Amino acid sequence: MCSFRGGYLGQPYRWERGILERKAEEFIITTATRAEKVKNGVAPYIALMKLRVVELLLVTTLPTMILAARGWPGTWLVIIVLIGGTAAAGAANAYNMIYDRDIDAKMNRTRKRPLVTGQISVRAATIFATALAVGSVLWFGLLVNWLSAILTVIAIVWYAVGYTMILKRRTTQNIVWGGIAGCMQVLIGWSAVTGSLAWPAWILFGIIFFWTPPHYWPLSMKFKADYARADVPMAPVVQKDTTVAWHMIVHAVAMFGLSLLLIPVAGMTWLYSIAAVVSGAWFLWLCIDLYRRALHPERGKLAAMKVFHGSIYYLSILFIALAIDPFLQ
Repeated sequence: MCSFRGGYLGQPYRWERGILERKAEEFIITTATRAEKVKNGVAPYIALMKLRVVELLLVTTLPTMILAARGWPGTWLVIIVLIGGTAAAGAANAYNMIYDRDIDAKMNRTRKRPLVTGQISVRAATIFATALAVGSVLWFGLLVNWLSAILTVIAIVWYAVGYTMILKRRTTQNIVWGGIAGCMQVLIGWSAVTGSLAWPAWILFGIIFFWTPPHYWPLSMKFKADYARADVPMAPVVQKDTTVAWHMIVHAVAMFGLSLLLIPVAGMTWLYSIAAVVSGAWFLWLCIDLYRRALHPERGKLAAMKVFHGSIYYLSILFIALAIDPFLQ
């Protein structure tokens, strides 16, 4: 049976199907275009925060909170601290990119950063960084406690001013003392739970302080030419590989010793003790092996990145054990 409009009843007409198909295509294209614009608009700001670096900092914060609470510190508090810590570290990293945009343009590793490519303006980046910084401090102060907020201010200022503006371009010890900013996360995590600072928190601070140079110097060894081109006096640029590797051993020994000191001071059990001994000895061996390779380059590649990746594994193992240990007591 035919309809008066020239088609079978219950069947859509070709012109109707065509309209529906065109509208569907337009909707899909419009949605995809908008999503792409949002992505392109947000991505530069995410890049400013260096979230991959932030992840490593937060890996140390949660276990510290668990140790301070001698158990789970509370889901709400954990969420608040991790959000605040991400914002604070992101602010410090953004300020770093703003100030270092001139040398970032000279380095192959950093020349695609958003301020170098022009994806975002200096003004917009500064507003974003400042909003994160102020927001994170108020976040901690109003939702946690003001000791955590003060420590957050110190961390941001030390990294943005102390390391980025003062130390980085002036001394080979830039990473050593600049690394204090990265150590602040454990103090913030501890103070968020207890409202104070105790010896275990300072020992954890020391572990990360001495861990930072043997973590970062291998990366500087790999990108030595980049830093030299940008005239940044990283230790591997100015000093011999053997000298840098020896200093890495010294720092690793101090780090190892502090990780063992935490056992009696914090009353750690067998799990953390085994993890600290085994992972610490392994990482120390990696540093010694790097020194041997630097001493005898004819025996093969320096393999500095092996130590870099090893440092990440070491810190992860140590702090995972730190997080589990209180539940065994």
